Amino acid sequence: MRRKGLAIMAVQTVAASTESSVDLGPAAALSCRECGERFALGPLFACATCFGPLEVAYDLPTGSPDELKKRIEAGPDNIWRYAPLLPVPADVADKPNINPGFTKLVKADNLARELGVTGGLYVKDDSGNPTHSFKDRVVAIAVEAARAFGFTTLSCSSTGNLAGAVGAAAARAGLRSCVFIPHDLEQGKVVMAAVYGGELVGIEGNYDDVNRFCSELIGDPLGEGWGFVNVNLRPYYGEGSKTLAYEICEQLGWRLPDQIVIPIASGSQLTKIDKGLQELIKLGLVEDKPYRIFGAQAEGCSPVSTAFKAGHDVVRPQKPNTIAKSLAIGNPADGPYVLDIARRTGGAVEDVNDEQVVDAIKLLARTEGIFAETAGGVTVGVTKKLIEAGLLDPSLSTVILNTGDGLKTLDAVAATSQATATIRPSLDAFRAAGLGTS
Repeated sequence: MRRKGLAIMAVQTVAASTESSVDLGPAAALSCRECGERFALGPLFACATCFGPLEVAYDLPTGSPDELKKRIEAGPDNIWRYAPLLPVPADVADKPNINPGFTKLVKADNLARELGVTGGLYVKDDSGNPTHSFKDRVVAIAVEAARAFGFTTLSCSSTGNLAGAVGAAAARAGLRSCVFIPHDLEQGKVVMAAVYGGELVGIEGNYDDVNRFCSELIGDPLGEGWGFVNVNLRPYYGEGSKTLAYEICEQLGWRLPDQIVIPIASGSQLTKIDKGLQELIKLGLVEDKPYRIFGAQAEGCSPVSTAFKAGHDVVRPQKPNTIAKSLAIGNPADGPYVLDIARRTGGAVEDVNDEQVVDAIKLLARTEGIFAETAGGVTVGVTKKLIEAGLLDPSLSTVILNTGDGLKTLDAVAATSQATATIRPSLDAFRAAGLGTS
């Protein structure tokens, strides 16, 4: 009943705004994932009929796929090259935004040898975004929706990376920001969220407690004029993750990868990557062929993995207890849809423990020079585990996602990543320590 009440409240609060049209490019309406009912574009996140989640429906471009490819390739080196496929106005590239995207797709041959992958292994390294995580993508889209709906404050509930992305994007767009985080986040993420000058509020509890609080604030007069990127702007926000699918395929020469391994927090990233791949197929930009999607979780917060292994369709919430705090969402909103996609594509959902996360962070750093945060360690560790279990085919092309920078989660590897030795400044001391010979 509580969820239904919040959904009804959300519908009521946008009744006036849905009567007028807004310019969000090819976005045509909001559509319920469960019953299919459509609603006018607005800050609406739940279906008024069945209370299911809403997502953006499009009038996608028609015409020659080759011409669309040329148009995309001639665009800026950020996510706005894909503006014809996103809920943003045509002139989005001319507006003040943090302009994330088009990050490196690294051919990881050294890691491939370590893992026994022969079909080609790639790391999509999103640590190169403005605030060093993939969250810049989703927030950039949410900012455009916030502008369209006349919001003056940008907000979110966050496990860390999103708070920093919202703070930066709001500062750039000239909006006020007020973001909410669990009180015990990694200090690096706290500092990065606070430095942009907005309000940063720690909530006593875990992410699910923070998210519930934000849902209540939306219905309170205090929250009037606030755009919560992952609540009342969630349908638009989520579309930013599609750009990962677009970029991966373009960087592979407009080809679908055979397999993708994606970390799971709320599950939105995984579901939207699948949506992006399906759109590319529908538009004729890539050849239609089978692909497999795998989800990665930390053992200490693995509700989706647990449900997948048990053959369940319902995800039972868990209390998080893991060093991978950016993935520590015990009640993931898109969990059931992740299960559907993993099963439909012939993939799987797996988890690794904290020790394996640390080992995987160091493995990726040692082999490819990429320092991943704990979420990246989860993805690499799960990839290794999937190969060993025979669930991921090493003879097929595989893309794994690193969604953030290891500098944000230094504590995870600090104890095992120290100076090899401390010596006097002399060659004799260097030789005596047995250094420089291996």
